[in-house]
Amino acid sequence: MTTFESAAPGVLDAVKEIVPALRSNGLETEKQRKLPDENIALLEKAGVFRIAVPERFGGLDLPVAEQAEILTEIARGDGSSGWVSMVWVSTAWIATLYPDKAQEEIFAGGSVRISGGFTPSGTLKEVDGGYILNGTWRFNTGVGGADWNVHAAMVEREDGQHEELFAIVPRADISVADDWDVFGASGTGSATSTVKDLFVPAHRVVDASVYDASTRDRWNADLNGRNYNLTSYILATCAPVYIGLAKAAVEIFAERTPGKAVAYTEWTDQAQHPHTQIQLAVAANKVAACEALAEKWLSVIQGREDAGEKLTVEEKATIRGQVGYVVQATKEAVETLYAISSASTILRSNPFQRVFRDITALSVHGLLTPVSSLEAHGRVLLGLEPGTDYI
Repeated sequence: MTTFESAAPGVLDAVKEIVPALRSNGLETEKQRKLPDENIALLEKAGVFRIAVPERFGGLDLPVAEQAEILTEIARGDGSSGWVSMVWVSTAWIATLYPDKAQEEIFAGGSVRISGGFTPSGTLKEVDGGYILNGTWRFNTGVGGADWNVHAAMVEREDGQHEELFAIVPRADISVADDWDVFGASGTGSATSTVKDLFVPAHRVVDASVYDASTRDRWNADLNGRNYNLTSYILATCAPVYIGLAKAAVEIFAERTPGKAVAYTEWTDQAQHPHTQIQLAVAANKVAACEALAEKWLSVIQGREDAGEKLTVEEKATIRGQVGYVVQATKEAVETLYAISSASTILRSNPFQRVFRDITALSVHGLLTPVSSLEAHGRVLLGLEPGTDYI
């Protein structure tokens, strides 16, 4: 058995042990509008920030299915911690697409937290040995607690053509605004980041062709089978956050409901009410259905990689559509339980209301919104082009 295969259960068990602490810290996470140092330390100790780091740098280099299982558990404890962990882990995987020299710098510690601003709202100017980076990026999740950050920016070539490039820079070279003030996913610290006149060496800048993975030319493509399609991999690591939040909702509701009277009725125990029982079962089965969909697409992603094949357009569109459906179905599951919860649910001390707000906020993420994702899937089912490059 290889190192990465034996390491996954240990990380997963460690994460399960800290779920209560992450949930208990939920209110403080919201107050700080970023992950508290305690949460980061707990996740670090559990090994979370090593799961996508290459083995040659002391990482665990876990397969995507095992990464997803770990991220689900983190989100079950706290949605913001799950979302930030997803960003830091998935962007660490993205860093494995960079040249060896960059990887040696980025992964020097074996455990790393990498955030990213992928809207090209910056500029790069080519100079001797690299580029000068300027720009501002909004909604940059986890940038305040990161070690490195990826910035998408446009460069104008000598022939007048513009090209999108991706520069990875140390967190110490980034200014972070105190402008993250939202009603849900408050602890993600998705603040605005700014870089001014920063020199970025050429080995830390790649173009979009490098981001088109599944090319078999990465150093570990034939070693550990991690040469995934980029968008499908990102989607497969985002979905666990929604599943984890919905699982938390089912768990919290089931724990809190027995013995509670239904206000202004003769029902002294809501758990005895058939409507409660039915709605809880509906919610639980929506979550289970989402887990089954995830298991299928994770198998497809890994199966194609193990065979040295690219995902087909149909498979990529299906993954995006099904992830969109998971976002929709998990949100519906949480809403179903919220609708039959007691008035005390709205207290900020009650973790259920935080789950409700987190999943509502995260459901409008541009890449994850159900409408766009299902549209791409439906187009391909009808024999049309997907209508987006993001599959």
